[in-house]
Amino acid sequence: MKKSNFVAMILSATGGILFALGMCMVLIPEWNSFVPGCVMSVLGAVVLLAMVMIWRKMEGKTPLHLSPRIIGKALLGIAGALLLGVGMCMSMVWSNMVLGIVLGLTGIIALLCLIPLTKGLK
Repeated sequence: MKKSNFVAMILSATGGILFALGMCMVLIPEWNSFVPGCVMSVLGAVVLLAMVMIWRKMEGKTPLHLSPRIIGKALLGIAGALLLGVGMCMSMVWSNMVLGIVLGLTGIIALLCLIPLTKGLK
């Protein structure tokens, strides 16, 4: 295993755990830890963003340059993930099966659209 991949693995696991635990702290009302959960989630997101920059630097790749195309792909990914998550919540938690399935499928389709947008069609 290359050193850059090992560093990326450690940082992504750490950032993912911090982010996930922070989201649990925010979303589970019994824990009464909204503010610390927000702080932990932001810290996890910062570690994950730093991991991308550190990995690219260690691999000798150029830094990411923000363009409207990259921002659009990121927004599509965020919207797709949110639609999928809300659809799952509606189906499993809020007992709104039909609308939940429709929203979930819409999110899946949005996420599938990312494949030809990033890799292209041949």
